[in-house]
Amino acid sequence: MKLPHSWLQELLPGLPPAPNLEPILAGMGLPLEGIEEVPAPPEGVLLVAVTAAEPIEGTALTRLSLDVGPHGPRTIASGAPNAVGLPAGTMVALVSPGTTLGETEYGVRQMQGVESWGMAASAKELGVGESGAGLMLFPAGTAAPGTPMREVWQADSVLDVEVTPNRADVLSALGLARDLAAFLKLDLVPPQAGPRPSGEGEIRVSLPPRGVTIERDPSRKIRFGCDHFAARTVSGVQNGPSPLWMQRRLTLAGMRPIDLIVDTSNYVMLELGQPTALYDRRDVADDQIIVSFGLRQGEIVRDLLGNEHTVGPEDLLIRDGGEVHIPTVMEAFATAKEPKQGRGVLGIAGVVGGDHGHVRPDTADVVIESAHFDPVLLRRTSTRLGLKTDAVYRYERGVDPLLAPRGADRVAGLLAEHGGGQAHPGATLVGTPDLPGVIEATGDQIRALLGMEVSTGEMADILTRLGCRVEREGDRLTVTPPSWRVDMGIWQDLAEEVARLHGYGDLPETLPNLRVHESNLGAERESAARTTLRRALSGLGFQEVVTYTFTSDEEAGKARSATPTVRLRNPLTADRTGMRTALYPSLLRAAQAHPKGERVLIFEIGRVFPADGERERLGLLMRGPLAANTHQPGVAGSFSAFRGLVEALASSLGASLDIRQLRGDAVPPALHPGIAGEVVWNGERVGWLGALHPEIAGEFGLKGDTSVLEAALPLPGRAWTFRDPSRAPAAWRDLAVIAPRDVSYGEVAALLRREAGEWLESVEPFDVYVGAPIPEGQRSVAVRLVFRGQRTLTDAEVDPVMDRLIGAVRAQGWSIREK
Repeated sequence: MKLPHSWLQELLPGLPPAPNLEPILAGMGLPLEGIEEVPAPPEGVLLVAVTAAEPIEGTALTRLSLDVGPHGPRTIASGAPNAVGLPAGTMVALVSPGTTLGETEYGVRQMQGVESWGMAASAKELGVGESGAGLMLFPAGTAAPGTPMREVWQADSVLDVEVTPNRADVLSALGLARDLAAFLKLDLVPPQAGPRPSGEGEIRVSLPPRGVTIERDPSRKIRFGCDHFAARTVSGVQNGPSPLWMQRRLTLAGMRPIDLIVDTSNYVMLELGQPTALYDRRDVADDQIIVSFGLRQGEIVRDLLGNEHTVGPEDLLIRDGGEVHIPTVMEAFATAKEPKQGRGVLGIAGVVGGDHGHVRPDTADVVIESAHFDPVLLRRTSTRLGLKTDAVYRYERGVDPLLAPRGADRVAGLLAEHGGGQAHPGATLVGTPDLPGVIEATGDQIRALLGMEVSTGEMADILTRLGCRVEREGDRLTVTPPSWRVDMGIWQDLAEEVARLHGYGDLPETLPNLRVHESNLGAERESAARTTLRRALSGLGFQEVVTYTFTSDEEAGKARSATPTVRLRNPLTADRTGMRTALYPSLLRAAQAHPKGERVLIFEIGRVFPADGERERLGLLMRGPLAANTHQPGVAGSFSAFRGLVEALASSLGASLDIRQLRGDAVPPALHPGIAGEVVWNGERVGWLGALHPEIAGEFGLKGDTSVLEAALPLPGRAWTFRDPSRAPAAWRDLAVIAPRDVSYGEVAALLRREAGEWLESVEPFDVYVGAPIPEGQRSVAVRLVFRGQRTLTDAEVDPVMDRLIGAVRAQGWSIREK
């Protein structure tokens, strides 16, 4: 936000010089992005009065006859579009002969038969503003003709203040001055108030009821849309250039002066922070304003610049009291015309004015709208339509709910004073705004949060200077924030204001006491679990990758993952049009970047977006040799090695892991039908692992063994248990079970664990054999059983257990391979 230092100094006579404000504003939480020194217009630039404006036949130039005061009458030729038809008395900025602007020295020259004495200039040409579309125009009587412009348009310092989204109260000259006054303990001189209304106004206003239901979604309701509306009227305004002082402030604040009526609206927004809209009364049918939501989806509104916007029942519109007819699609088809804006739309509330009702050069009777709109509703509308105006910038952050009447009064007063208009004494006020509620806190609460000593009395004084109503009983404070501080809602906000005005520099250089709210207890567990998981995977040799969450239908088809259901409205590229539904395609894409034969051992913890909702998952991929051949044989990157790494991961995290073979339709599309397993972590099914399907490997150009895992996060945990290692030696037994080939090792191991009893410590396979003398269609799975007790187990104790296991195997229909 840009504001001239002189404007703030008018509101705060004791304000320090501009350079001294930089550390002050930083201490207030409102740092400066910069201070721009804007010089006065060069010497030789004079304010002169136009006595006549006549077009030069056959050219696009205008002959201006000027009263240059001490220099007498002069003439110039101007090609500016706003030089045509200038009324007598209008004042312009004249660059007199002998004056240098930039590298150009101006003098007297002949132009189309006119002896042009210097040049009438724009703000951009004079270096005082950015507008170069036309001449700078000022009302008659602004100064005596021939007055050097620098006497009334002095040099100034422009403060560029960085305003955080929660501090909407300082998005105006008054708001910033008010905050500076509280911080520096200065007396504030408020801006002049407009004429106070008495009685009813001439405009009738109706607002939408609270809790309006949006037609397209009956489950969604809007809180209010507009809860406070003020309307006033001013008649007989002589529209034209706005006063020089107003143009100067608007220009320094980065706005382009247009005419008195529009400039007054913009000026009041910068001064008070209240956006207003001004309408030509001739277009406000039946002297009535209706604030309502769009009549139907697809309604078209044309703004004051002629641009068309498609709105709907979720967008708030300002209409007049005239009959509104919006052609239906069928009517438009019958007449071969597109549906257009229905008559009576004055604008999109709080966003932009409409073509119907906009101020024109001959506007004399004005209707002033000053309202408070729902910030969330306006933000949605402006974002959907792609319209970001100065009014929206303020409304979406939170305008003072009680400011609307004051804004209307101020506009009415300025138009009457500088436009010769007659402000109607009455005003129309509709609605009851929601105001900040009462906040209760204790001094001990605030001191404990801040970690610094501030007396309760000083807290009350600080909050009172900020405009709060404070009631104190001992250490307890009952605080009612002012209407303009819509950001103050909880006692922690009071603590922030106390710290800000007491001085952040007084915060002690010791760590504050950590006080965790009960709702936050354990909030760090998920993050800590992720960190532990990352460390464990890194310790096993995996490298973490972070990939795009965006994918395409083509990539999902290649990887045989689910087609994306969440689509991007504005995708970055044509191959990133949706949100991924699985993690492994991203890992396959990352593996493509590695040369053939190089070890790839990567993992990713990321989010996927399947049809049933957003999920967090863990993905692992291994490709290439686990250990390369050197002076010793390497370790091939087989599925067995990959499974071993997963088992090591579970062991390092203290988890139990079971891999259950998947067959038939249960095999995920990404996996080889014969090498696919379900991951059971601490007794819960969390995902799958296996060898990548050869056809998918071919699609991604990944030759050789590639193993992948995808599991849901967070991984289920279990309570840690510890026991002393047994001092007794183990008893080993080997057993070869002959079973059909479709019987997995997991089924064999589950049977043996179930029947062995408490002495069985582990069961592991060490050999699989197919061929004679094993019958056709069967295989031999040899396992090693390890028994251990609290003392040394004898053969007499272990042999009965083995007999029980052999019996259970045979009862299952399987057999035992004899020596």
